[in-house]
Order: sequence, then structure tokens, then C-alpha cells
Amino acid sequence: MKTQAKERIILGIDPGTNITGYGVIRVAANKPELITIGVIDLSKLGDHYLKLKHIFDRITGILDEYHPDELAIEAPFYGKNVQSMLKLGRAQGAAIAAALTRSLPIYEYAPRKIKMSITGQGAASKEQVAAMLMYILKFSETKMKLDATDGLAAALCHYFQSGNLQSQKTYSGWKDFVRKNPGRIR
Repeated sequence: MKTQAKERIILGIDPGTNITGYGVIRVAANKPELITIGVIDLSKLGDHYLKLKHIFDRITGILDEYHPDELAIEAPFYGKNVQSMLKLGRAQGAAIAAALTRSLPIYEYAPRKIKMSITGQGAASKEQVAAMLMYILKFSETKMKLDATDGLAAALCHYFQSGNLQSQKTYSGWKDFVRKNPGRIR
């Protein structure tokens, strides 16, 4: 694994049964930069088991192409539909299994934790998360699926949560946050 002080690559995944989003960032000199972002579109596959195989195969391909050091994945949220939760958990398991075949460390984050890490609000909308990611990582994409930015958000959340200076700061209020983070405010 690359040392944290030099460089590391983080793959973030937002698992889904119709669309799985992903984003890859490189952290060099304690500064994150976007490598790639995209989705695995499963909507045309009717068989749930074929969807799981496709997730596994595509994640394996991404791992082989970008050689990440860590995987950050969004944890399933609790819902009322048990069948949907089961399918979502299987999609997450297929992505995790792919990472395990490459001996990657896996970090799981709740959706609210990811949103809080990126926007400062645990109840932020997908659009707010996407806008903040575009600002922080300095990219623009008008036709991007929000599942892709959700995957990217998992990767950036992991960067923020893994002992970097930004996640070690404490704030006494919004004025203190703004003063200590001028680059994160427009």
C-alpha cells in the first residue's frame, strides 16, 4: 500500500441494483483529486443474479485499471421494503467481494455520515452533495448521474475521515468553520 504521506488511491462505491455509482480519487500531498467517476448501469439486465455478476466483474475491472489502495462503500440504509434491502445488500456484497479478491481494506459509511462529511449536513440532497463535490474537486459535469457522485462522495468521505488534517479540526461555530476552511466556501 502507498504511504498516506505520499500518495494513495481511494475507490468509492454507491451500490445499487439498477445503477451502481463509483468514483476514484488520488490523494497526493494531502490533497484529493478526481481520477474518474461513472456508473455501472444494470437496468437492462433482468436477472438479479446476472446483475450481481456484472457488478462483481465491472468493479474487478475498475480495481485492475486504477489499483486503489482502499475501498469506501456506502452502507445500506434501513427501509421498510425487506426485499429491496436484501437486493441492495447483495449488490454491496458483490462489490465487497470484488475488493476482497484484491485484498483491499474496506471501509463502510452510512449515507448520513457521507453527506455530513461532504456538505456539513446529514440530510443534504443528492444535488447538494454533487455540487459540493464539483466545488471541492474542481470538475464540472452537467449530465452526470447522481449515483456516480454518491460513489465519489464515499471516496472523499473516507479521505476526510481517515486521519487527515481536515477531519481532525474542531469548530466552535460556522464563523470558525469558515475561517479555518476558506477553500471550501464559495
